Amino acid sequence: MSLVDLPLLPLGKGRDLDAERGVECPGDLPAASDPDLVARARAAKEALGERVFVLGHHYQRDEVIQFADVTGDSFKLARDAAARPDAEFIVFCGVHFMAESADILTSPDQQVVLPDLAAGCSMADMARLRQVEDAWDAMADAGIQDLVVPVTYMNSSADIKAFCGRNGGLVCTSSNADVALDWAFARKPDAKVLFLPDQHLGRNTAVLQMGIGLDECVVWDPLQPGGGLSAEELQRARMILWKGHCSVHGRFSEDVVDELRAKHPGINVLVHPECKHEVVLKADLVGSTEFIIKTIEAAEPGTVWAIGTELNLVKRLADAHPDKTIVFLDRNVCYCSTMNRIDLPHLVWALENLASGTVVNRVTVDPDTEADALVALQRMLDLPGKSHRD
Repeated sequence: MSLVDLPLLPLGKGRDLDAERGVECPGDLPAASDPDLVARARAAKEALGERVFVLGHHYQRDEVIQFADVTGDSFKLARDAAARPDAEFIVFCGVHFMAESADILTSPDQQVVLPDLAAGCSMADMARLRQVEDAWDAMADAGIQDLVVPVTYMNSSADIKAFCGRNGGLVCTSSNADVALDWAFARKPDAKVLFLPDQHLGRNTAVLQMGIGLDECVVWDPLQPGGGLSAEELQRARMILWKGHCSVHGRFSEDVVDELRAKHPGINVLVHPECKHEVVLKADLVGSTEFIIKTIEAAEPGTVWAIGTELNLVKRLADAHPDKTIVFLDRNVCYCSTMNRIDLPHLVWALENLASGTVVNRVTVDPDTEADALVALQRMLDLPGKSHRD
């Protein structure tokens, strides 16, 4: 990848609309020290009334979550937005791919706003359309393209979802990845899956839920010629995992699990499937964000839990359940840095502009991309059984 593919953007200057990146914020933000921020946010939201619907992802700061009309994972929130057709403005307190999904699922006359365009997703940026198209061509050269079904995690850009829609694939969440893989492997005899963009979710699902061998999984590295794989390796593989990962969940390590078990005998280790395979193997329970929340809600008082997911959520769960001991599965503070870009000053700035008649930071998906992405999303919605949760 050259700098032309992913140019450096000085903070506050420039946008890259083909990626989960943007840093421009036109106009002046209120100061973070402004003691009236909460009152200003409340006043702007009240002035907008039913015209605005504020979505808050579970990983958001408490200062932002307090103004959310609904909270949830990314796909749930996008569907919540679609269920509110009378809301003129959808303010998505999350990251860019989430706002794209909301724009895809809502009506054309609804406008989706991301309070800070710099709130992107590093995982989504690890699979760019040109890279994926190059990999697809390489699979044709290896004689396997007709056997490959592309499956992309919800945490991907709209154009990657659209690629999957155009090429016979679908979208999945962390809750239904196994059902999506079942669907993909049933598409054709000797089918293979290209799993985007999170290698860990793909590997954990394939090996631990589908019974596929680790030796049947290979990793496609978009920064290496031919993905770093030979034609023979592609031909032998059942799972072709894109070399992408979550910058938060990828930090958790198996040695910390060991340390916490030694310190807290009987501790329950609960992690998200975006964690590394070695961490997941040492965990007691593995599941989506919603699974983690419901597990803690149902847990017995007095139980001890180590949770491997984003720190804002872990802190919120600990505060909400003082009858349980809840610790973070890392030695260091580990917030999602881009999710945390949505702060109270940005939210106030966006709401006050909307209240004054100026639409800022609107996120739109072009009609062709939207149509193909909807194909992939609809295939997921048509899957039997499991809920669609991140």
